[in-house]
Amino acid sequence: MDYRRCGRSGLLLPAVSLGLWHNFGDGRTPESQRAIVRAALDLGITHFDLADRYGPPLGAAERTFGSIFRLDLRGMRDEIVVTTKGGNPMWDGPYGKGNSRKHLLATLDQSLGRLGLDHVDIYYLHRDDKDTPLEEQAAALDHMVRTGRALYVGVSNFAPDRTAAIAGLLRSLGTPLLVHQPVYSLLRRDIEDELLGVLEREGVGCVVYSPLAQGLLTDRYLAGIPADSRAAEGRFLTADRVTEEVLAFVRQLSEISADRGQSVAQLALAWALRDQRITSVLVGASSPEQLAANAAAVDRLGFTADELTAIERAAKESGVLA
Repeated sequence: MDYRRCGRSGLLLPAVSLGLWHNFGDGRTPESQRAIVRAALDLGITHFDLADRYGPPLGAAERTFGSIFRLDLRGMRDEIVVTTKGGNPMWDGPYGKGNSRKHLLATLDQSLGRLGLDHVDIYYLHRDDKDTPLEEQAAALDHMVRTGRALYVGVSNFAPDRTAAIAGLLRSLGTPLLVHQPVYSLLRRDIEDELLGVLEREGVGCVVYSPLAQGLLTDRYLAGIPADSRAAEGRFLTADRVTEEVLAFVRQLSEISADRGQSVAQLALAWALRDQRITSVLVGASSPEQLAANAAAVDRLGFTADELTAIERAAKESGVLA
């Protein structure tokens, strides 16, 4: 596994990390979930990304990982990075959501209980909360570190200006912002406009989610929408997103990836990692074999100028890139 420094910190993360957004709720067997985590470790994937809301139901992914930790990972706590996120709607009432100090500290303590840990390595604000002063959000993150609940802190889905602002607030408190987690893929390139520049100036790492666009950047849909797919079930990907433009783009990517000796998914992951400002890509997995195939993207991360030109041309010709 290739490891990269997270921003200007001392922390190294694997180029490919395991996200537990999907496949770690109550609908999967414990044996299959345990096998995926064990396979991750065999592949050198030391970074496991969660959130309090991941399931279903809410909290299930953290409970699942906590169970696996007790069975397999307790003796390896210092060799893995466990992250979670908060600020999501988690219970009814005025304190059950948002980025107030009260909610964030309560939901982190609940997450630690489900995980069976005394701290997480990284705690993220899952999204910005314009109704809570940014100073309060930063102070809550700083308090988590100072009380030993988290080693580092990050943000996810924050706009560039708000990212720069909270980075400055945290720096003044003595708890640097470690990392930002945005969405990024060949089909969603917004962060190239401004956010990556902010992260570079601030010395903040970037761990991207949905680098395969919920499965669109694979060969999964080239022959139609499988009955057991996310698009068919409407799980975070709806059938109307499987457009002719996207399929035309993926078909062209398939030709480029074949010449590189990669799958479409491996090419898409390598493309996201081509920029050294990207610390890691988060991938989900429904099986150890799928995880191993995605992790193999690190076997060929380099691109020639001609390959990058061909990818850009394919994006424009298919209509997925203006």
